[in-house]
This record gives sequence, C-alpha cells and structure tokens, in this order.
Amino acid sequence: MFNGSKAQEGDGDLKHPSGLFELETLLGHRFERPSLLTRALTHRSIAYEMRLAATEPATGPESDNEQLEFLGDAVVGFLVAEDLCQRFPELHEGELTRLRAELVNRRHLGQVAARLNLGAYMLLGRGEERGGGRTNSALLANCIEAVMAALYLDAGIETTRRFVVTEIIEPSVAALRQQMLGGSSIGDSKSALQEMLQSQKLGQPEYRVKAESGPDHRKRFLVEVFIQKNGPAGKALARGLGNTKKKAEQEAARRAIAKLQRKKPQPVEAPAS
Repeated sequence: MFNGSKAQEGDGDLKHPSGLFELETLLGHRFERPSLLTRALTHRSIAYEMRLAATEPATGPESDNEQLEFLGDAVVGFLVAEDLCQRFPELHEGELTRLRAELVNRRHLGQVAARLNLGAYMLLGRGEERGGGRTNSALLANCIEAVMAALYLDAGIETTRRFVVTEIIEPSVAALRQQMLGGSSIGDSKSALQEMLQSQKLGQPEYRVKAESGPDHRKRFLVEVFIQKNGPAGKALARGLGNTKKKAEQEAARRAIAKLQRKKPQPVEAPAS
C-alpha cells in the first residue's frame, strides 16, 4: 500500500505516487487528472517544506489541499442534504438539519477516513508526521473533503454521490435517525440545548467567549454557556473548546446537555399502600 511518508523520502513521485491506483479503486474511479487526487492528499505542511527546499515552484493555494477542502465541504453537504430529503420525506427541517450536521461533522468524516485508511495516503510534512498526523481526526476529515472535491471535479456529481451515499451516509444514518427519534441529542447541540431549556422553562442559552489562544491559523476558543435569565453573574452551565467559535459553542452546548441530563430528577415511587 502507498504510504505518504515513503513517497516523501523518494520512493514515489508526488505527481503519481505509488499506491494511487489502490486509492482510486477505493473511490470507484480512475482519475483522468491524477494530479487532482495528489493535490487533495497534499497537506500544507509538506507544500511549505517543498517550497522552502525549492523543489516545488508553486506558491499559491493550488500547491496544497485547502481550496479543495473548501469545495469538498460544500459538495458533501449538498449531497448529504439531498439524500436525507429523499430518504426521509416525513422528517421536518430541524430533524433533517440535525442528521446532516452529524453526518458532515469532523468527528464523523474523520471516522470514515480512518475506516478507509486514508491516512496512509496523505502527504504530510515532517512535523505533522511526527505529531501523529496520519491518525489525527481533524486532518483526516479535511483530507476526505478535499478528496471528495477532487472526485467531483474529475468524475462528476454522480460518481461522487455514489461514494458519499455508500461510505458517508448509509453506514450510520439509520442508527442516527433512530437515536434522534428516541429523544437523544445528535448533531446540532445548540438547538437541542435551547429546546431542552425551553421545555424546562429555564430560559434561553447565552454563549460567551471566555478566552482565545494560538496563532491566527490555529486559533483555539474557550466558550462558556449560561442561562440568559440568570444574568451576567450566573454560573456557567458548561465550557467548550474548538478551533472556531461555532465549534466551541457546539461543544459547550453538548456538555451542558450531558450535565442537565445527569441532574434530571428521577421519578419518585408511590409509597406502598
């Protein structure tokens, strides 16, 4: 099997790395433009190292997979939304939104990429390699989005749809739907927390950024969630960390839901007569 680290050491050509045909088999498509797939596998860390070593003249966004990741995010989101609407016509918008959020989030896409062993094909810089980048869920999720964009650009929407349905949607969607209809919180934790607080007449949630850290390209946000009616002096329900404010808010909401569920009073048994 192709291993990105071996290609970086000279055992393969980055334009046509060894093992590319094996990945194409997994994707169900033989690329007319294999450089698209190679670019989808190229993390910015190795693109940067190659520029420093003057082995790669490209200096723009076309030298790594970040633009493809952006496009792939939109392609996967569209195909998941389309499939859910056709698969579950009885569900309302909020339920469809939660299912889609669960199927396209970083955790789920990272799991799909790991199942496909996508990490073995990624082209990483030495720092990311040493830091365990091949098993990093966020890197894997980003990479599979980029690969979906490459597949879409080379093969078209139908081939991409088949892969998304087979590998991203169908292995999980039935269980997620059952979990949601059973009352469990999935996907959009912020909406679920708001519904929970309203049902318990506790008011609206309020999110506040407590701290920011890291350089601009690797920001980390710490967000706290409060019950709005308790005012500025109220105690935070929970905290959440994320590399965007939205992700930190979702994590804070998820933790708040878990906390409230643990505190939910148990029914009192009637005394024996």
